Amino acid sequence: MITQNDASTTYDPLNLSLNPVLKSAYLISQNSQDVQIPLDGIYQASSKIYNLMKIKKYSTSNWKKHDLHPKTADEKAIDWIFLVDLLNFSFWSDLDKDTDISENQKFNITFKNQQYTGYWSLCAAINRSIEEGIPITTPSFYASETSLSNQVIHHIFRSSSPNSQIPLLKERIECIREAGKVLTTKFDGSFINCVKASNKSCVNLLKIIVDNFPCFRDEIIFLGKKVYLYKRAQILIADIWACFEGKGYGEFKDIDEITMFADYRVPQALHHLGAIKYSDNLIKTLERHELLEYGSRLEVEIRGCSIWAVELLKREIKRIAEQENGQDMIPVLNAIVLDFFIWDFAKEHINELGVEFHRTRSIYY
Repeated sequence: MITQNDASTTYDPLNLSLNPVLKSAYLISQNSQDVQIPLDGIYQASSKIYNLMKIKKYSTSNWKKHDLHPKTADEKAIDWIFLVDLLNFSFWSDLDKDTDISENQKFNITFKNQQYTGYWSLCAAINRSIEEGIPITTPSFYASETSLSNQVIHHIFRSSSPNSQIPLLKERIECIREAGKVLTTKFDGSFINCVKASNKSCVNLLKIIVDNFPCFRDEIIFLGKKVYLYKRAQILIADIWACFEGKGYGEFKDIDEITMFADYRVPQALHHLGAIKYSDNLIKTLERHELLEYGSRLEVEIRGCSIWAVELLKREIKRIAEQENGQDMIPVLNAIVLDFFIWDFAKEHINELGVEFHRTRSIYY
């Protein structure tokens, strides 16, 4: 069982991780006013998640089982993953607060006779453009407006609903141009060279990403100190690891350094599971669908406490598995697998989560 020191101010995470994200999450959790991590909730959520993961036999192989994810782990998959996670942010609709609005009135993509929203709409848009003969995942192609015009980008992200548009399209175009130029000028035109330069270390790769690609720098000042949340940079590494199932380009000797990816959907599920708790003030703020500014205290508390809560869940689930000799039922257990599982859980139980998700418009998640 997690000891009190695991969640108290006497615990020093500096001896635990080389990843600045976990250290930042701990700092945030210890100074949070409106988001708390109840240990009894961690115990209960850990037991439930552990049992569900055993039933589903959840593992890294689940990543490829999603219809829109690459099925072949090769260099083309790396290019696909980089582009998708470059643009993997802010899919929630301004119409979400209106219960009378149907899914087909929001931004959505119909691909192979199936409708997709949210993150999956991005994947569908990329896959649709590839089928149309547009080499959208090639950095040298999307780096220049000469080869990839803004008009073509609008075509790629055209919605099946004529009156809707993917949120932050202007910012997405800026991210595409910026990253494409960095890759072509510094990394010989492919993110694969960043992976090679990491020497099989996800901590090294994380630093390469945030040092060279400004749009991945998910950094905020909290209580006068810089904190690092790096949602998209970390999920980029995690997706490569999952796609390659920890082998080849996906082999990272320190993969367990990666934390949960602090977005707006996983915290909602963590609250539902009892792993984090919101103050009455925060719940009322969410119910009013108030926009939380990126970097605001409430927004940072939600994300930072979510990261630390998943760290505590990971430890407790590992303890349960060892106690029950159930390691074979969950062969890989780290924050990445937990995040993937909780995110899938949230999507499957979207109408049962109770609390509203927090609304923040940002390129960082």
